[in-house]
Amino acid sequence: MISHLSGATLFVRDTHLVLDVRGVGYKVYCAPRLLEVARSTAELSLHIHTVVREDALELFGFPIYEELELFQLLIGISGIGPRSALGIIGLESIEKLVSAIARGDVGYLTKVSGVGKKSAEKIVLELRDKVALLDLETTENARHDDSDVLEALQALGYRADDAREALRAVPEAVTEQGARIKEALRMLSRR
Repeated sequence: MISHLSGATLFVRDTHLVLDVRGVGYKVYCAPRLLEVARSTAELSLHIHTVVREDALELFGFPIYEELELFQLLIGISGIGPRSALGIIGLESIEKLVSAIARGDVGYLTKVSGVGKKSAEKIVLELRDKVALLDLETTENARHDDSDVLEALQALGYRADDAREALRAVPEAVTEQGARIKEALRMLSRR
């Protein structure tokens, strides 16, 4: 199965993008926030979950491995398909989503289109203990505390959602706040 793809973004649509990997175009379904980043990023590296059905072979892409792990946990729940799981993951950062599941915050999960109260309760019930097994400590540490950077971008007139998307695209190696702001501004200017 395909588990990882890196390549040039050929084009982006509402639900998917096409990634050119050495001359082969792969249609990859992604969360809306990743699609926004992909519109302004020439190269992408994605962790892939492959769904094989009788009538289709679909690829779902995630920028970090922990999102892929959460996606796989979600689709393991009866009644949650790949598209719904992708919508759930696209709601907010993985840290906030896992925290909401761990707290049993059903209201937070119902914000996702297509996820009703019963489905949200089912997610909490089935995943509350499992999300603790996700190794998010390294992800949280690697992601830096970008609250000041986010505030700075908002002060410059950017919407919070756009600023968060740009910050997700900033390479993890960029650690200094000023450099993170500069890199995020570069991402935002490409839109």
